[in-house]
Amino acid sequence: MAVIQFQADADLNQVIVTGTIHRQPATEAGLAGLRDAEVLARSAKQQRILVTHDRRTMPTEFAEFIANSQSSGVLIVSRKTALEIVIEELILIWSVTTAAEWIDRIAKIPL
Repeated sequence: MAVIQFQADADLNQVIVTGTIHRQPATEAGLAGLRDAEVLARSAKQQRILVTHDRRTMPTEFAEFIANSQSSGVLIVSRKTALEIVIEELILIWSVTTAAEWIDRIAKIPL
């Protein structure tokens, strides 16, 4: 059973990243400036669920990506959701689900 690992998109609020890292270690990915398709490919290659605020273009890019490739999953975070709730939901997802459950799946936070 593979443990979930997250990949923060360049647009993700840094407070979410910092708050989550304190509870579940992560590494910097250097995604700034990459196109959505490249971000999805890198996340898939590293077997990480992509966490992003990009609800405008990411769903379409995700659909196009999974037509030919396998994704480790995408979580789209609403900017209107309290940061504490986002952090808690990410930790909950990490704690009670497996990486296999997120393959080719896209979801929104709050769940």
